Amino acid sequence: MNLGELKPLLTALILPPSSPLLLVLLGLWMALPRQRQRRPAQLGAALAVGGVALLWLLSCHGMAVWLSRHALPQVAALPVEPAARLKAEKVQAVVVLGGGVRPEAPEYALAQPSAYTAARLRYGMHLVRASGLPLAFAGGVGWGAAGLKSLPTEAEAAKAFVEDGGLRIRWLDDRSRDTTENAQRLAQLLHAQGVRRVALVTDAWHLPRSIRAFEQAGFEVLAAPTGFIVPESSPWLQWLPSAKGLSDSRHVLREWLGLRVG
Repeated sequence: MNLGELKPLLTALILPPSSPLLLVLLGLWMALPRQRQRRPAQLGAALAVGGVALLWLLSCHGMAVWLSRHALPQVAALPVEPAARLKAEKVQAVVVLGGGVRPEAPEYALAQPSAYTAARLRYGMHLVRASGLPLAFAGGVGWGAAGLKSLPTEAEAAKAFVEDGGLRIRWLDDRSRDTTENAQRLAQLLHAQGVRRVALVTDAWHLPRSIRAFEQAGFEVLAAPTGFIVPESSPWLQWLPSAKGLSDSRHVLREWLGLRVG
């Protein structure tokens, strides 16, 4: 197992829900009666309660919104009618980054883009239709699926999705396993044809790290964010735990960590 294959495991342990749950388990272990050591038991109880409270907080969509606004650099949306902006910025191509794949979709009899990938592709196609620019896509099989055989790539699902929409992908990378490789492999494809100025499409929380990776690969990047984490319910409901709240908090914390250690 190489370092890349360890990344998903280490990330899963560091990020919620694993980290708060591990804190709870540590606290419960310390709180067990043993040799009348009351101070460690009290500390253990405090850790367990703190872990539960942390998990609750990170599972709230309100916390995810707060984190997205304060833990990450902010990126602005493009105009609703983006053609003039793309032309003014001298963009040469629209680049969409993969965000996962549904390997089995029996209703279609072939793999489908995940919700994140589909949303990114939909916006990328909107930009292509508005501007007439060519489309590029990057996404293979992520590190988390390393070693599994016969899994479809994000690129396969993306190609079918875009063609169903009446467009085509000019540059397709189906080998990259993470954001850094997205940038490196597209650089090999696009730089050879003189393309360096791109509109980069991915979720707003993913863009800061993606921009850094693409600039390091020699691109000039115009941010084209989608998938903003914004309030979606009443203030009271935003502070009740939900699967989506936990997922969004996890995305933001992963990107915050990636910007510091990547």
